[in-house]
Amino acid sequence: MNTTAEIQCPRSVTEEDRARAQIYQLLGVLLSGPPSSELLKGLASLQGDDTPLGAASKNLAVLAERTNPHEAEREYNNLFVGLGRGELLPYTSYYLTGFLNEKPLAELRNDLMARGIKARSDVKEPEDHIGTLCEIMAGIITGEFPCSNDLSSQKAFFDAHLAKWAALFFTDLEEAQSAIFYGPVGSLGRAFMAVEADAFAIQ
Repeated sequence: MNTTAEIQCPRSVTEEDRARAQIYQLLGVLLSGPPSSELLKGLASLQGDDTPLGAASKNLAVLAERTNPHEAEREYNNLFVGLGRGELLPYTSYYLTGFLNEKPLAELRNDLMARGIKARSDVKEPEDHIGTLCEIMAGIITGEFPCSNDLSSQKAFFDAHLAKWAALFFTDLEEAQSAIFYGPVGSLGRAFMAVEADAFAIQ
């Protein structure tokens, strides 16, 4: 996890919210670093259905079964690291302003401070990395972070830091030249962002 909370506020979490948090957590792990062999094995057992989210899950399972950790690491590096930079720059600031470390990052840091969430000192990535944002959403939903896991707090964080760009990023990932295993990760993220946006829109 790229962040820590000063205090925790546990609460009962519905099965639906737990499932949402698990998807955010999965996206966070996959986007913060290449998957381990254990994670690939787990992903290979994913089930799906005929919804866009279910179809993406099935495709991810198929690709996970065919991908070894070395291939996944090479693909991750091509997409997000590269020589100088990867194919994609997964940061709020870049997607909203065209530059890194801009106003969206400052606004996020202010929000995290107000919520009592601190970045881990050993993490060098700016906090507006998409993987970190997904992990933070998972923590807000489950109550890992200070007493702010109600729907209005979740919606406020989503609207401020994900709604304006995350779907576009996941579409770019889905269509990225280097993306094979990560193609269905993009599909999963895009479909999930659409579900979340629709749900928050009626709150």
